[in-house]
Amino acid sequence: MILKHHLVLTLCAVYGILLKGSSGQQPLVQNQTVTEGGTANMTCRVEYNDQTSLQWSNPAQQTLFFGDKKALRDNRIELVRASWSELTISISEVTLADEGMYTCSLFTMPVKTAKAYLTVLGVPEMPEIDGLTKPALEGDEITLTCMTHGSKPAADLRWFRNEKEIKGAKEVNASGKTFTVTSSLQLLVDRDDDGAAYTCKVDHVALLQTPQQTTEVLEVHYAPRVAITNSLTFPQEGQYLKLECVSKGNPSPDPVMWTKDGGELPDLERMIVEGRELTFTTLNKTDNGTYRCEASNHLGTSSAEYLLYVYDPNAMGQHGPDHALIGGVVAVVVFVTLCLIIVLGRYLARHKGTYLTNEAKGADDAPDADTAIINAEGNTHAEEKKEYFI
Repeated sequence: MILKHHLVLTLCAVYGILLKGSSGQQPLVQNQTVTEGGTANMTCRVEYNDQTSLQWSNPAQQTLFFGDKKALRDNRIELVRASWSELTISISEVTLADEGMYTCSLFTMPVKTAKAYLTVLGVPEMPEIDGLTKPALEGDEITLTCMTHGSKPAADLRWFRNEKEIKGAKEVNASGKTFTVTSSLQLLVDRDDDGAAYTCKVDHVALLQTPQQTTEVLEVHYAPRVAITNSLTFPQEGQYLKLECVSKGNPSPDPVMWTKDGGELPDLERMIVEGRELTFTTLNKTDNGTYRCEASNHLGTSSAEYLLYVYDPNAMGQHGPDHALIGGVVAVVVFVTLCLIIVLGRYLARHKGTYLTNEAKGADDAPDADTAIINAEGNTHAEEKKEYFI
């Protein structure tokens, strides 16, 4: 009886070991993702192995390594670790052709396998911008096109104008295992676009640390615009005055031309032209007139005028025309305000007197002021009737 009991215990122990071996002899692998040109490490592990060999095979079912023995002549494939519980190999300089399902086999009876998928990311090429004409003319309609090849999965393209993002039209085309991505940007060229930097940036999972982008600076030619600034608000005789012709155009409209009343400047000894500036060294009454500044480039001509009136310092007074004008306006406002107050006061006084008179006429028999007024109005009508019959 005791012998039989020991036999049962031994059988149970052996069965437990067999179960443990069977469950622990399943190879374990993981899917891998690597960037094109990088290195992929493929690892196969077994928790329990009774000295059974492990093997790695590629998607074409070619044996790469059987244990520590290399089976395929490919210098890119190397052994990292080989033991009864692990077989790790590395594939360097990975290409898109290496992508696929890899198989780890454990040569038990029957053979047990595990599959791991190797994903290879295609790195997008540096983007290129086309369609930029140098120089562009104000009012032109142009289309900027950004293109990148070789991405997998398809890359995303983003446009920026001076670091501010703007939206473009995206198009994706497959080319084998990779994609060609294009983004277009339509522009109506304005003078404000002159010197603007347009950047096309590639976003892709393979470029997390090394983003790729291309920048083009837009050059715009446009006709000039002109304005005249002055150094004195109220120029007086004997003062120094400077007029500046502020002109902006591309190409730059140099030089500018100054005229007075449609003709040449009359006194070049006191009127000095230096670049864009017209300087009067000593003003006098003969300088009164209309001064014109004209600027030109190959796209057009623009001009501005300045009406010069030279004041007599003796006639202007101590405080100048600004204070005299303000004083006159204040005097008129005060006068009008006083008139309105007087008229309103007379109206209110007359209205109040009529109210009191009517109240007195009907106050004898009325319980309140309103009834007194009503009675007074009734008495008035009665008196009018009475006078009519007489």
